[in-house]
Amino acid sequence: MSTTVSAESAQEFLTRAIELATANVRNSGGPFGAVVVIAEGQAFDGVNRVTATNDPTAHAEVNAIRAACTALGTFDLSGATLYASCEPCPMCLASALWARVEKVVFAADRYDAASVGFDDAAFYEYFENSNRDALMPVSRLVLRDLAAPPVLQPFTTWNTLESRIDY
Repeated sequence: MSTTVSAESAQEFLTRAIELATANVRNSGGPFGAVVVIAEGQAFDGVNRVTATNDPTAHAEVNAIRAACTALGTFDLSGATLYASCEPCPMCLASALWARVEKVVFAADRYDAASVGFDDAAFYEYFENSNRDALMPVSRLVLRDLAAPPVLQPFTTWNTLESRIDY
């Protein structure tokens, strides 16, 4: 199901995200706000609480996605639009992809954020850079000296579980 929002409503949701961000600054939070709007028009808010909760994943977009999924009892937000006061970082974009958000609309961009100290350039570059290990090494460790390495055990168990919920 696709989200059909008028240009006027889109402006209102984006304005709401900006207002949430501004109010959040006054409440010990970061200057970021987000609104997830599902196809039926219901909206769910999120604000950046990284420093307030010492949770580096507590970005506005992630919190809005969490609020929507919790309230709706689903992890699938197909047809939803994510309105963000600022261009989402790679983590937030990945979260929107995992939630199957249909589209993202933002106000300020990553360069506006960088101009006041929120520089995500290294994170964007990480995924574009062939030398990404310079920022954070990520590698696979092959288990050896085991009769039957258990690396696939979680997947084989998942595949045999009749009560699993595919996503």
